[in-house]
Parts: sequence; structure tokens; C-alpha cells
Amino acid sequence: MESGDKNSTGSDSNKPKIGVVQGYLMPGVTRLYVRIPLERIGVLIGRNGEVLKRLMEQTRTRISVDEVNGTVVIEPQSPQTKVLDLMKARDTVLAIGYGFSPERAFKLLNEDQILVVIDLKQYVKPTENHLTRVKGRIIGEEGKARKNLEEMTGTEISVYDDYVAIIGDYESANIAREAILMLIEGRQHSTVYKYVDKAMRQVKRSRMTALWEKEFIPK
Repeated sequence: MESGDKNSTGSDSNKPKIGVVQGYLMPGVTRLYVRIPLERIGVLIGRNGEVLKRLMEQTRTRISVDEVNGTVVIEPQSPQTKVLDLMKARDTVLAIGYGFSPERAFKLLNEDQILVVIDLKQYVKPTENHLTRVKGRIIGEEGKARKNLEEMTGTEISVYDDYVAIIGDYESANIAREAILMLIEGRQHSTVYKYVDKAMRQVKRSRMTALWEKEFIPK
């Protein structure tokens, strides 16, 4: 499946028509379309529809799933549904499509969490041998490399199909993305870990400085 399929909003006539009133959406006007692999549809729906129901409740959206072609339609449930609610529902659906478990994907419902996706075919020759080798470098023996990156950055990382998806706050997710791109380029794992350690230290230092200024410097 091409990368555009998962993020597709359809033809021009089917693209979302955003009707917004003071930060809220207008039901019947807005509609988002995404597509996920057919084998992930059951995970999105969950046993007795529990996952889909929970997602709709928490994002105040209506979500319908076409189990034949994998198309998912996301709409506001009421005028109280915000634009952010709709986008969070979309990203959560996509995250499940990229291989995350529902529990991990639901972290995207936190306001500071984003979804970053790397299409390996954009960086690697689209042959099975090349893609398998690169995915093996990212995952590592018994998943060690991926686990190390997750622990160092505080992110969630999924390697599924020909994609690598990352869930985390903006700074951490992008550090993880850069680390994975370094692995794709063939950099040594030790070199990548050193980069991540230095970058995360800088992020933590910046956050502590910002917190200190907020608490102790009068406005």
C-alpha cells in the first residue's frame, strides 16, 4: 500500500470541508477519510467494538469503518467536538494502522503527543532484501535497538510493513526520528545512542530552564 493511502482524504470533492464556529466543528460539514491495512481493522474495532467505542467517546467523534477496503470515516459527534478532537481521533486511527496497540495509540489523545511516520521506501531501495535489512537495524536483536530508543527518548516506536511510526512529544519524537534516519543511513548504534543522549539532555535542560523562568521570574 502506498504511503498516501493511509493519509488519504479522497478526491477533491471528498476532502474535509471544515466548518468551524469558535473552535468547534459543525456536524454534517466536516468529514475526514483515512485508510489502514485490512489486517488492522479488527484491532481498531476491538472485541465487541470496545476500542472504537472508547475512541469515539474520548474524542467526541463518530467513526465508521469499511471492513472491505479499510477506509475509516471520522466525523464530529456534536457541535462540542473540537478540531483537535477530530485530529486526535484521526492520528489514533492511523497509529493503530501503523502497528501500535490501542493502548499505545491512545497516548496520542494527550495534547502534547504527536505521530511521526517514516516511509522506509523513501530512503531505501524498495526491494525486500534492503527493507528487511534496514528494519532489522532499527529493531535490533530481540528488539533491543528499538527498546533502547524508546527508553532514551520516552517515545513509542512501531516498525510495521514498510513504515516506522513514532509517538511522543514534539521534541522527543523528532529526536527519535533523527536517530532512526541515522540507522537507515548505516550509522553505528553506539553513535546513534550518543546523539540521542546528548539531544535529550539538551531538551531536558531547556525544559528545566523554561520551568524555572515560569516559576521564579516575574512577568
